[in-house]
Amino acid sequence: MISIRRARPADAQAIGEIHAAVWRSAYAGILPDAYLAGLSPQRLGGFYQRALLDRREGHAVFVAVAGGTVVGFGSCGRSRRAGIAEGEVETLYLLEDWRERGAGRRLMRAMGAHLRAVGCRSAMLWVLHDNPTRWFYRHLGGREVARDETRVGGQPVAQAAYTWDPIETLLAATAPVQDR
Repeated sequence: MISIRRARPADAQAIGEIHAAVWRSAYAGILPDAYLAGLSPQRLGGFYQRALLDRREGHAVFVAVAGGTVVGFGSCGRSRRAGIAEGEVETLYLLEDWRERGAGRRLMRAMGAHLRAVGCRSAMLWVLHDNPTRWFYRHLGGREVARDETRVGGQPVAQAAYTWDPIETLLAATAPVQDR
């Protein structure tokens, strides 16, 4: 059984470990090998420790928990870039063994509900263009509306923005099966 809850500072190290593991798996061959090898779960845990103490209005981090162990997480808040959507899913990472079990959908629902509760009428996220899990966002009704380039590990990388406008399209796509 997988449950979703707000993350606590005690979850930061597990979140850092998940971040490193997911990037090494999902971005192998996309991002530089040396960059991926150099990811530090401890450093990432420290970053998330600070993020969990972030008091920006509307910011939230959620975790997926199975058997008392954090197996995934997602973060969201008001959009960091104006003009695409009001709210933004900043991260969504699940350990490989926990994918396709509904945890990603449930994390997206929690973040969508949170964003709506803080007044966001639309939501978006950026995903690396070559990310093999982009299909998931399309499956949830996300529409690609923009492309851009970011730098990761000193290398330019193409990314795409997906939106749900209105945000209710995300909430409907992530509703429990019995509610659809």
